[in-house]
Amino acid sequence: MPKLHYIAHYPEHLKEQIKQLITEEKLGKYLLAKYPTTHTITSDKALYTYTMEIKNSFLRKAEPLSKIIYDGKISDINDALGLHRVSIKNHGGRLRSKSDIRIASLFKSTPESFLKMIVVHELAHLKVKEHNKAFYALCENMEPSYHQLEFDVRLYMTHLDLVGKLY
Repeated sequence: MPKLHYIAHYPEHLKEQIKQLITEEKLGKYLLAKYPTTHTITSDKALYTYTMEIKNSFLRKAEPLSKIIYDGKISDINDALGLHRVSIKNHGGRLRSKSDIRIASLFKSTPESFLKMIVVHELAHLKVKEHNKAFYALCENMEPSYHQLEFDVRLYMTHLDLVGKLY
């Protein structure tokens, strides 16, 4: 059995259940039964609109975003599925900052719930930089099933590692 690094910090009883699904080749079937369809938000423009709708619903007063795109260069090597970047530039003695969100391109062909979980995670970083209780409370405010979706995304990434694409 390969090392399951996406779910390494979960309780042992959950890891055993997942190992059993993998052994019985049922992990993909489980995910497909729970999330049977993918979304249609495949362009950067559509991603921008989708993300801004969520931001405007929950984080109206947060800093503005200059760019929201799918990024093919993001990989899960550093446990990154999305990035929130702030760049600060000096223009004539004045500091100007720009924020952007980049989502891994693999989320172009996943269920909308998975995309929403990543978008919510990156939007939460506009208000809270660290992964702490306040951060996760904000994520849950924007998406009440955030923790379940994060777990399911980890299962999906495990499936990708072991078998390949599901959708």
